[in-house]
Amino acid sequence: MIRVFIIDDHPMVVEGVKALLAHSETAEICGAAHDGYSALEQLKSLHAEVALVDINLPDMNGIDLCALLKKEFPELKILGLSTFKERSYITRMIEAGASGYLLKNATKEELEEAIVTSRQGRMYMSMEVASVLTKPAPERPALPMLTAREKEVLQLIADGLTNQEIADKLFISVLTVDSHRKNLLAKFSVKNTAAMVRFALEYKLIEL
Repeated sequence: MIRVFIIDDHPMVVEGVKALLAHSETAEICGAAHDGYSALEQLKSLHAEVALVDINLPDMNGIDLCALLKKEFPELKILGLSTFKERSYITRMIEAGASGYLLKNATKEELEEAIVTSRQGRMYMSMEVASVLTKPAPERPALPMLTAREKEVLQLIADGLTNQEIADKLFISVLTVDSHRKNLLAKFSVKNTAAMVRFALEYKLIEL
C-alpha cells in the first residue's frame, strides 16, 4: 500500500479523498494537514510516499510548498490537486518538482492511477490537465523598448523612490523624472505606476 498524505485547507476535500481511497487496494491515507508548515512538521515522522498538495493554502501557496517539500523530503512524490486548471499553475507546479497534477473532480480511478504512476517515478497528468497543456500558449505581449535612462528610472520607481529622490540620485530635474514616468506609462500602455511595475516584474525588466 502506498502511503499518501493530504495537504488541503478544506476539510470536505480531505474527507472526500479519504472516502475515495477508503477501500483502495493500492493506497492508504497516512495523515493530513491544513497548511504548509503543519505538513512540513508532520511529514518528518510519517514516512509518506506521495503527497497531494492544494495550490491555495492559508500560509503559503502550494507551488512554494512543493519546492520546500522536495528539498526536505527528496524521495516524496508530489501531486498537485486543485480546482485551478490554468497553464501557469500547472507548469509552475511541475517546475517546482511535482510528479503530476490532477483536478479536484478526479475520479477514484484517476486518483489511484496518479498515485501509482508518481510512486513509480513517472509523470501523471489527468486528461483535462493534459488538454490544457496541449493548447497553444497565449502570445506574450510585445515588450516596450526602453532607453538606458528609462530603465534606471523604472527600477528606482519600483524601489519606491519619489520623483524628487530619483532626481537627486540621477542628478536630473524633477520635471525630467516626471517626463520619463509619463513616457514609461505610455510605453507600457497602463494607467498607473502599480500596473507598470507589475508588468515590468512579470517580464523580468526589473528586480525587487
